[in-house]
Amino acid sequence: MDMQNKTVMITGASRGIGAEAARIFAEAGANVALLARSEGALKELTAEIGKAAIAIPCDVANYADMAAAVEKTVQTFGGLDVLINNAGVIEPVAHLGDADPDAWGQVIDINLKGVFNGMHAALPVMKAKGGGSILTISSGAAHGPVEAWSHYCASKAAVHMLTKCVDLEEAENGIRAIGLSPGTVATQMQREIKASGINPVSKLAWEDHVPADWPAKCLLWMCSPEADGFKGQEISLRDEGIRRAVGLT
Repeated sequence: MDMQNKTVMITGASRGIGAEAARIFAEAGANVALLARSEGALKELTAEIGKAAIAIPCDVANYADMAAAVEKTVQTFGGLDVLINNAGVIEPVAHLGDADPDAWGQVIDINLKGVFNGMHAALPVMKAKGGGSILTISSGAAHGPVEAWSHYCASKAAVHMLTKCVDLEEAENGIRAIGLSPGTVATQMQREIKASGINPVSKLAWEDHVPADWPAKCLLWMCSPEADGFKGQEISLRDEGIRRAVGLT
């Protein structure tokens, strides 16, 4: 997928899938606006990528931050073609009855409100240009309960529905909304899951997780017409057909 003259905004870009997506899209020729709370890590990544990248320290749970990030992206690169809603957290892992309500709510603020904030801020820019792609990281947890993950499961289920809502309301305006369920990925989040030791996911061997560049490459493929059949739906990276289409082995 050639991304020359395209601009991509990536939330949660300081590490894991977000950082790999920044590299993959930049290699494909895109300008990348990288958002995260970790300003130091963002600056290191933008220095690695070069002039095609800008760092925007941002709290996705704060709408004013997201609106300002979109504005800065447009001012810097002239537009916004792709939004990748990647920012997400899973800590603190806890059974529902033991969970701290404020901490539980903070996960919802980041994982769900953060996605809404990105969508809401990006839509006017994309619609004015005639369209764009909104790609959101989902999870198998969106479709089934996982012990001690009530916050994560609830937020990902809601995000899955947000993708469907954007497709219903904005597809006629050229907006391509697609979710990606990447499976278990070898990132810091998996280290946090493993440290909890609570559910079967925490017991998986490290080699069972796919590398972070796999979902990043899939996100690039999702910008191509080949993925148009998945608009308003969710792509699973566990699907061997998808892996073949993306070129993953």
